[in-house]
Amino acid sequence: MADSKKPPSYFSVEGKTAIVTGAGSGINLAFAELLLSRSCNVVFADISLRPEAQAVVDRYSDGSPRALYIQTDVTSWPALTNLIETSISNFGDFDILCPGAGVFEPTWSGFWHPPGADPEARDTPDGGRYATIDIDLTHPIRATQLALGHWLNNKTNTKPRRVLHISSIAAQLPTFPTPLYGAAKAGLSAFVRAMAPLDAEFGVRVNAVAPGLILTPLWVEDPDKQSLVDLKGDTWATPKEVAVAMMRCVEEPELVGGTVLEVGREHSRLVAALGDPGPDRNPESGKALSNSRFVMAFEYTLGYVLVISLCCSERDTVVLQV
Repeated sequence: MADSKKPPSYFSVEGKTAIVTGAGSGINLAFAELLLSRSCNVVFADISLRPEAQAVVDRYSDGSPRALYIQTDVTSWPALTNLIETSISNFGDFDILCPGAGVFEPTWSGFWHPPGADPEARDTPDGGRYATIDIDLTHPIRATQLALGHWLNNKTNTKPRRVLHISSIAAQLPTFPTPLYGAAKAGLSAFVRAMAPLDAEFGVRVNAVAPGLILTPLWVEDPDKQSLVDLKGDTWATPKEVAVAMMRCVEEPELVGGTVLEVGREHSRLVAALGDPGPDRNPESGKALSNSRFVMAFEYTLGYVLVISLCCSERDTVVLQV
């Protein structure tokens, strides 16, 4: 039961149900675990679960709170619709959506790995899409749209709701080695700000966290990404630190709709919509790479571009000339 002494805007995750995409690992797994520890049901949505995520689902498979795994390819709109509908059929409703699944511009879907020109690329020349954009930008927008359609079309349902996105400090910084990722996260932050009026009008708060360097499998188990960082020299925040910031976005009354909360090691700050100074460039903040590593990554990427330009078709060569 809610505490009657708390202001009307207070929102507690206790007794609620959350859908978290990407909950099979990393930041989203940490958030899912935190929600469960606070007596919130969690739907784990991912293409697969790492062993540590499967262990959490097994531990909470019965009783209350409960965890449920729904295998979901977030690039598929029918799969996202199924996720929403199956969650409702199992729990009656849901109160929190975190479409957090993301990739950090892998070689199989990257700007510097052109479809049809690079053997590592899984995107196809005639496919009309980049998987990185589908996962990092289109999926969270479509999932939000589906959630709003369910919540706002039910005229008798006036409960407060929460949508929490995972942006990045890359939304504010030039990211030459990973331009699709930076573009997707900048677009996601802009989308979150555009949704701000929903909070006051309908009680649906749409917020985002913008993490810096976070020690997740996305970094430490990907040899390509390790070339961008110094695993020993750079300062890293933990998934649990980001999860705590995510919980703040969901519960704290002061973090109103449209908020983007930057998260680094032992530090967070609000990102202003206009005139923001940007993330702290000091590598010790956990929000920036060491300069030597970035220069190495830049030189590596630029060299790769030149090689690709020589190997691509004439059409692709023109596109890649810089």
